[in-house]
Amino acid sequence: MSAALLDVEDLHVHFPVFRGFVQRILGGGDVKVHAVDGVSFSIAEGEVFGLVGESGCGKTTIAKTLVGLVRATSGRILFRGDDMTHPDPKTLFHVRERIQLIYQDAHAALSPAMTVGEATADVLRTHGLATETGERVAPKSEADLRQAVYRIFDDVGLRPPAFYYDKYPDELSGGQKQRVVAGRVLALRPELIVADEPVAMLDMSVRARMLEFLMELKAKHHLTYLFITHDLATAKFMCDRIAIMYLGRIVEMGPARTIYANPKHPYTRALLQAIPIPDPERRTKKVLPRGEVPNAIWPPAGCRFHPRCPVALATCGWEGRDVIALLEERWLSPELAGREALAGPVEEWEANGLVARRDVGKSDPAPVQVLIRKIVQETGGPLGDAIRDIRVEGSTILVEFRPPDSLVPKAVEGRVVECLLY
Repeated sequence: MSAALLDVEDLHVHFPVFRGFVQRILGGGDVKVHAVDGVSFSIAEGEVFGLVGESGCGKTTIAKTLVGLVRATSGRILFRGDDMTHPDPKTLFHVRERIQLIYQDAHAALSPAMTVGEATADVLRTHGLATETGERVAPKSEADLRQAVYRIFDDVGLRPPAFYYDKYPDELSGGQKQRVVAGRVLALRPELIVADEPVAMLDMSVRARMLEFLMELKAKHHLTYLFITHDLATAKFMCDRIAIMYLGRIVEMGPARTIYANPKHPYTRALLQAIPIPDPERRTKKVLPRGEVPNAIWPPAGCRFHPRCPVALATCGWEGRDVIALLEERWLSPELAGREALAGPVEEWEANGLVARRDVGKSDPAPVQVLIRKIVQETGGPLGDAIRDIRVEGSTILVEFRPPDSLVPKAVEGRVVECLLY
């Protein structure tokens, strides 16, 4: 491996929830989905770098941003030192010759109205034929174009190529369609290929062969891959380094061998523990995350994983809405709901940053204050330790949390971890 081919620096990609004029007038026009929220990584030339995480963590958004299908909100994307963050149309045209994307669904990536040969030839008509010197020249004739497509099909294992040229996508198997998509990508002789879950739509019987095929192409054409997957076993087979993503952030990044041998972040441990072990004698107790992935519109403060983390600290980023979530969880129990009805329905509580509050109106707030203290004491754990004060101001009950500690990525035993445990 050599110097960095791609550098992504503090990348943010946010999508507005409301776009209309009326929403901006009535409020809520600044609400955004935090799809990618401060991601940084670099990929060396010749490397296979993996992005691993659950669905919705921002992996595909990063892929689309790199090829210009999505605009970055902030941050920088550098390719061989050149800023590619907000390219103009002409620059973007040439960026896509250097960075290509293999989609997850090969069938959706191909037009059902075009033969796969014509779909590949169309790429060469648009961008030209790549020469040995890296220049691009227009094809001299349709016969030359067809021969170029034949060479591409032969290169990706579609043999005899003349047999496949006039086939439509629905006449091919999933693995064959994925090879056609790979051929269209290789036709441009890109320097970086972004492979977005390239085997997720394939049968298990052909996945291993497709992964081997991708590695054969890498060795033959000296390619660099950004490999995106939710499958840890696939990432272990393919990647030199991996980055574990959770809710728009990278929580752990380093050599694949190191992370698999000794994961440091609690989320990485949870992912690895979720892998089934077929040998009953090797099975161990699993400590899996509780609850669901939070809403990306209002991501948790501090560490994104702390509401589900089994080893969370009081300084991880607890806030007012965590108290409301706790009360809502307890109200789901018929026994606790009857005993704690005095705390009031969840609709009467509101959260603002580190503070949760409820106005009891003309009622006496003192019994509610005592009940909330009792609930917090019974719950214990880091949430209870993070509460600075439970007090009454007029007719309002306030639960105030301590500010979280600063969360910055740290170098830990050969990898970078974003966690307050270190």
